[in-house]
Amino acid sequence: MVESLCRITIFGLNLFHSLSTSIPMLSFVLAVAFTVSLYLLMRSFPKFQVNPLHAVIFNYYTCVATGLLLMPRRSEYFATDWTSSVTLMTLALGAVFVIVFVLIGLTTTKVGVAVASLAGNMSLVIPVLFGLFVFQNNNKVFTPLNYLGLLLALVALALSTLRKDESTKTQTSGLLWLLPVLLFLGSGTNNTLINYMSSTYYRPDQSALFTAIACTGAIATGTAFLVFKMIVQNEKVAWQSMVGGLVLGVPNFLSFYFLLAALSDFGNSAAFVFPIYNVLSMLVSALLAWVLFKEKLQPLNRLGLLMAVVAIFLISYQEILGI
Repeated sequence: MVESLCRITIFGLNLFHSLSTSIPMLSFVLAVAFTVSLYLLMRSFPKFQVNPLHAVIFNYYTCVATGLLLMPRRSEYFATDWTSSVTLMTLALGAVFVIVFVLIGLTTTKVGVAVASLAGNMSLVIPVLFGLFVFQNNNKVFTPLNYLGLLLALVALALSTLRKDESTKTQTSGLLWLLPVLLFLGSGTNNTLINYMSSTYYRPDQSALFTAIACTGAIATGTAFLVFKMIVQNEKVAWQSMVGGLVLGVPNFLSFYFLLAALSDFGNSAAFVFPIYNVLSMLVSALLAWVLFKEKLQPLNRLGLLMAVVAIFLISYQEILGI
């Protein structure tokens, strides 16, 4: 059974790689599709009384299992030198995954949903700036229209998070307002490190290995955090949170895997990949939330979606028009 599943998986990956050469945006489409499925799964967690933090921790176990299934040379993972500097940095990146999620939870509950969304969305400034001016690994020369697209992408993401019905009872002390700042820095650093480490220390065919090692670091950090809460705070873990997390792990891994593929396909150009990835994910999520959950879009949200479409065109008009 496992051998057959492995063969089917390898066939699927080979098919993806062959198609991606003729369909350049395929990795983009798949990354967005699996990212949106993550949002939809987590959107349904309250209905099934799933604790999001517990689910995220357990999801990394499935991430590693999925990575092993997708790895063309599974022995590489088991032969990993866990004390090497590259491996330790990759494990530390996995710890950042958990830290960022904890910051999302704290910012959402202590400051507000809109502020947390805004901080997370705006964090793409960090990998974009590093990609343009520090790593300088762009696969094209950016024109004024491209830069205008980047600016519009930020505005579109900001407008998409605004909600008039946001609770006004959130605390706004100076210390609490550090949370969105930390979330902004943490999320942006996370994406910057993903781009840098995947392109510097791992070959394109080692995306599954890179992701599996990073998720192993997330398992260690997340499990230690959960055990601490269980011992010190007597926190209980419900079975539905475990199941929800294990289900979440598959699309989570695949979203990360295909995002790395998109970066590889476009010369690790963070300034090109991350804005389009973020904006497309926001567009599709908003559309499906409206269709499936009847979430209403306010006028500013609609304006944000319209600007997002314009931003995508301006950032990628050379690729779209074949210039």
